Amino acid sequence: MIVEILPLLMFLAVCLCLMMGYSVAFTLAGTALICAGLGIITGHFDANLLRAFPDRMFGTMNNYTLIAVPLFVLMGIMLERSQLAEDLLNNMSRLCGRLPAGMGISVVVVGMLLAACTGIVGATVVTMGLMSLPAMLKRGYDPALATGTICATGTLGQIIPPSIALVLLGDILSSAYQQAQLKMGIFNPQPVSVGDLFMGAIVPGLLLVTLYIIYLLITSLRRPDLAPKGQDENDTDQVSTGELLASLAPPILLIVLVLGSIVSGAATPTEAAGVGALGATLLAWRKGQLNRAKIADIARSTTTVTAMVFTILIGASLFSLVFRGFGGEEMITEFFHNLPGGVISATLIVMLVIFLLGFILDFIEITFVVVPIVGPVLLAMGLDPVWLGIMIALNLQTSFLTPPFGFALFYLRGVAPESIPTSAIYRGVVPFIMLQLALMLTLVIWPQLVTWLPGQLH
Repeated sequence: MIVEILPLLMFLAVCLCLMMGYSVAFTLAGTALICAGLGIITGHFDANLLRAFPDRMFGTMNNYTLIAVPLFVLMGIMLERSQLAEDLLNNMSRLCGRLPAGMGISVVVVGMLLAACTGIVGATVVTMGLMSLPAMLKRGYDPALATGTICATGTLGQIIPPSIALVLLGDILSSAYQQAQLKMGIFNPQPVSVGDLFMGAIVPGLLLVTLYIIYLLITSLRRPDLAPKGQDENDTDQVSTGELLASLAPPILLIVLVLGSIVSGAATPTEAAGVGALGATLLAWRKGQLNRAKIADIARSTTTVTAMVFTILIGASLFSLVFRGFGGEEMITEFFHNLPGGVISATLIVMLVIFLLGFILDFIEITFVVVPIVGPVLLAMGLDPVWLGIMIALNLQTSFLTPPFGFALFYLRGVAPESIPTSAIYRGVVPFIMLQLALMLTLVIWPQLVTWLPGQLH
């Protein structure tokens, strides 16, 4: 009986160790090796399966798609260390000063551009919190509305391309989709790429930004005391067209270069990541933000983040191998197929599990551990891989916002003034969580919002 549920016990052991504060990568690998050792001793695990692990590592080393990860990380950190975001926010807030919720709308627009330039959730939340929160409070914004806007805007990096989450999801779903098609007897499987996920995320990402802006406008019109206009009526007159274009042109040009090269077919996502990294470096150099010490710091930060991602990938690969060796994939397949409601119930359960795991795991762990296990099963039941990837990304984005464990809340709490209670941050994100759930429901009803653009490009 214990052997039959050992895959489930492995997963629970990993969650328990992570909650105790142990390293993610070594928890995954250590749990897998301990369980494999026990299985070999008791005769319930074939030791020859572990010989496949070096081949998996070699496959990871040869994975061209994953080269995009350090390049996008470099691009994001390079832009984070320059003053691009500060210039954008200053000029946008002066431009929108007379609009209802003008400062809030500026934060959303700048956050969208930062998300499209960096793709790193934590960096965007912290950057926007340090720059915009004091300004919003000074203009009389309600603390709950201000912090909720910043948290929600900061998580746009999860869904708006070129998101690192979408890069990793695209690679994992590509493998899962091939496995699913082979199980269905399709021996000439159709590929799904990171570029497909990028294209599928554009419409939902823009819809989410639009919903945020509409909410801020309605709130400001109904309750002007919560989101007042700019205190200085001359702010809008002080920003010239040249200043505005000078601050908007660099990020927009970078976005066009990265996404445009993918859409046009001129470059793969990995090649586009190289273009983005070079473009970000040139922008930082043009603004006079690069010196030897800063370049060394950026290189160290990029190496640290990249090493973390790939170390987790190695541990997750070993965990997945042992999990399958104990029959975990067959157990999940049987469980899903026996559910009443079929693919609908299976998808709801997976989304709920991913949402809850988002409280204790980062998107990297969930992508490397959970998606390879459930992805092939769901895709074999007929789900579109691009739609599934975007729904997982939106689900994780919502989880990162949800009290009391949302990562975005912790990021902002770390830089917010002590005068703002944590309860205000929690209250502020609730409307944005509702908007994201509404968008997910919309995508369930009209999946074409995700699949239409990739289909047109193909």
